[in-house]
Formats: sequence, structure tokens, C-alpha cells
Amino acid sequence: MNLDVQIAKIIEANGAALYDTEVVTEFDETIYRVLITKVGGITLDLCATISHELSPFLDVHPPMSERYRLEVSSPGIERKLSKPVHFQNAVGEKVKIKLGEGDKLKGLLKSADTKGIVVETKQGDESFSYGELNTCKTYFDWN
Repeated sequence: MNLDVQIAKIIEANGAALYDTEVVTEFDETIYRVLITKVGGITLDLCATISHELSPFLDVHPPMSERYRLEVSSPGIERKLSKPVHFQNAVGEKVKIKLGEGDKLKGLLKSADTKGIVVETKQGDESFSYGELNTCKTYFDWN
């Protein structure tokens, strides 16, 4: 059984979509974070509802062997992009990119497909395959 597929089904039954899952450690506590998205935004009530439905499922099918705390939340306005679908859904947004060699750049995500992305930077349009990318995230210009 693919855990992410089952988690996605529970989330979709509540009108949202699975964005990603991640395991993080904060203050000596392991957190299994389930990130969800929905057109129109995510509410605290929706996160609570999905958390209550996921919790018994994950009790039977734990995502890891160690103790963890389940957290259901939105990926936020500044979110990590790691899958082609993340990039495709972020077209038109500002992105910060760190390349495999360590070079960093900022720009506007102009397009994304299954092979790579095109970013409009100060130097013009630059194309990258997903294999060239290290870390990427959207960012909000607060100015």
C-alpha cells in the first residue's frame, strides 16, 4: 500500500489536495507534517478535520517506526517546490533557486513541464532541468 496515495484519498474526500509530506525534528520532537492545498485557501477547521480523519488511519499504518506528532497544515505563501506538479502550480510566482553547484538566483517562474522550468531573471529567460536544481521555493516580496 502506498501511504501517500491513501493519505491523498482522505484529504481529497474533504475537498483539499495533498501537497507533500515531510518529517522534521523540532525541540527533540519528531513531526510528521502533512501539507495540504485548496483553491480559496486552507482554514484551521479544515486542517483539524483532516487531522482527526488521518490520525486513526496512521495509528494502523504508521508513517515511521519512532514516536511522532501529526501536523496538518498549508505549505504557506513561501513554500518548497520539489515535484514537477509543484512547479507547474507555481507558474507566475516569484521563486528563489539554489542550483546544484551552489549558485543562487531569483526570478519569475515562467513555465514548467515534466522535464524542467524556465525562469525570467535579470539576465533574461533561463532554462533548467529538474536535475540541475538543488532547493527551490516560492517567495513573497514584502516591499
